[in-house]
Amino acid sequence: MIKDVLAANESVTLNDKEIAVLKENFPSCFRADGSFDVVRFSEYLKDKIEISHEGYELKFLGKSYAKMLASLDTETVIVPNDAHNSLPENVNSENVYISGDNLDGLKHLLKSYAGQVKCIYIDPPYNTGSDGFVYNDKFNFTIDDLVAKLSIDEDQAQRILDLTKRGSASHSAWLMFMYPRLQLARDLMNDNGIIFISIDDNEQSNLKLICDDIFGENNFLTCISRATGTPTGGGFDGLVNEMDYILVYSKNISHAIVRGLEMSDSDAEIYNEVDEQGQRYLTRSLRRTGGEDRREDRPTMFYAMIAPDGTEIYPYGPTGYESRWICAPETAKQLQEDGLIEWKKTARQGEEIWHPYQKYYLENRTKAPGNIWKDFFVPEEYASALWDDTEGNKKATRDIRNLFDDKKIFETAKPIGLIEKVIAIGSSDDDLVIDFFAGSSTTAHAIMRSNVEKNNNRKYILVQLPEGVKKGSEAEKAGYKTIDQIGIERIIRAAKKIKENNNDTTADLGFKHYILQEVSQSTLDKMESFDNSGFVTDTTVYDEFGANTVLTTWLVRDGYGFNSDMEMVDLAGYTAYWCRNHLYFINPGITENAIKALIEKYNSQGNFNPQNIILFGYSFNYVEMENLKTNVKMLRDSEKNLKINLDIRY
Repeated sequence: MIKDVLAANESVTLNDKEIAVLKENFPSCFRADGSFDVVRFSEYLKDKIEISHEGYELKFLGKSYAKMLASLDTETVIVPNDAHNSLPENVNSENVYISGDNLDGLKHLLKSYAGQVKCIYIDPPYNTGSDGFVYNDKFNFTIDDLVAKLSIDEDQAQRILDLTKRGSASHSAWLMFMYPRLQLARDLMNDNGIIFISIDDNEQSNLKLICDDIFGENNFLTCISRATGTPTGGGFDGLVNEMDYILVYSKNISHAIVRGLEMSDSDAEIYNEVDEQGQRYLTRSLRRTGGEDRREDRPTMFYAMIAPDGTEIYPYGPTGYESRWICAPETAKQLQEDGLIEWKKTARQGEEIWHPYQKYYLENRTKAPGNIWKDFFVPEEYASALWDDTEGNKKATRDIRNLFDDKKIFETAKPIGLIEKVIAIGSSDDDLVIDFFAGSSTTAHAIMRSNVEKNNNRKYILVQLPEGVKKGSEAEKAGYKTIDQIGIERIIRAAKKIKENNNDTTADLGFKHYILQEVSQSTLDKMESFDNSGFVTDTTVYDEFGANTVLTTWLVRDGYGFNSDMEMVDLAGYTAYWCRNHLYFINPGITENAIKALIEKYNSQGNFNPQNIILFGYSFNYVEMENLKTNVKMLRDSEKNLKINLDIRY
């Protein structure tokens, strides 16, 4: 458990994860001394991708440190709020609220949700100088640690420690704070996933560069400019700013699915073609038009498509220059297989030639069985990168006041309508949406309201640091100590109000609450001095955690998430926990009869065959462990030849 994590983190160095991927997929590019042969690696790729020897990147103090933080495992445990989670409205809920540092939260989430998230929205601190952002670091690295792990000199190591230990609101500190979180967020996204990041002028340009670095410049979708309705700035020149931005990136632009908002009656006017099933659609050229429409802009999107008469068709501009298609070859192939390419003859330089057009449907766009590409369109009236939100943040302030007895409990909330628009474009009805800068929980409020009004079933996971509210603020006067308390209370109050206005709704308006907890030094000392070699079981470490915390942490670690189908298994009065491939022994007090019952269960119940038996090492003495090991070995050697792994975690 935590002791194992601490030991593993000691050996982590910069880019361990990336090197492991290269070794797995390109072993021949590593020399006998372990060094990487870049020239040989480029030979592998030269026929697949154009290799550039020029470029630029954002470099900042602490970038290597930020990358290392993303590689370290979290040293926190997940404590379930049992009293809250057992309430009738929450016990079966699939929504999750996590109180804790989002760096730890993301690392926990990756163990169960890596590659599964369709939509992420975050509203991080803007580092304006007045938003309270100061970099705080809980890691206790020394100068020697950083010199060894990052291959930097002592002066650089000292400067990094100055940022982390003394607290800083510099651009470098903000970038060092954001970089590992965005790296981990990318790993959560599935291939067609999209992330939306709110920001203002202060760090927008820097955020764009680190997103280009993490997601890839080619996966940038747009920068939405949004009218906030709340002027900021204004000095001797009289100029004020009423804009902020949302940067939008895909995990893989070749697979990205951007959904539209609800259609209006006027949309029917442009959907003027009808297929054999009577569904209306429009067509648009598969060739890229406007800016960046030349072959050199995206060389991989200049390729041949096969016309109905068998001829090869390449994308050419109106004056004959080499252009590019709007999508990658694999996407075009999928479109053709789905029947969403329509060929028409068009005139070019006095000659009739075939040209491919993509079909966009009006009806059933988001629920077309077996045809995901009917989602791949945003209506013209919503496609603009300028969002004119006339009420802006003032509406968000009123929403907060309406929920909290006319008190301004939270000052920087986003409007519910804004988040509803984001999730409508970035996700579909049943997707999971994650917000790891949850703030006042606008994202949860927007998802609940949308689910009820539009009969959707989106789920959310929110993460919020339990940072203190401002001294003397209305929040403090109202009795709130931390931001996560406000977020939790908002969800509860919003759910109650939505339920009052929609008595017959069956939407999931509850949530489960978990707290990320660091292990105290006294507990670490007990873990370090733990000795199970005797005949008496020392349960002091078990007592520090409790079964529910250990079980919750392990279920997430082993890929089962927060909504697992775990069941309790009675073994002659001893309780074990079974979730598909894992059987967990956490509680102390196991007996010989319990072990016999375990063997009997394996031998007599065909549907009971967990391949991994996991022991909480602090709950068992030497005799109990040896007894379990011996009996598991007997199961392996029996006629059934069961493949069972026994793992002891500390």
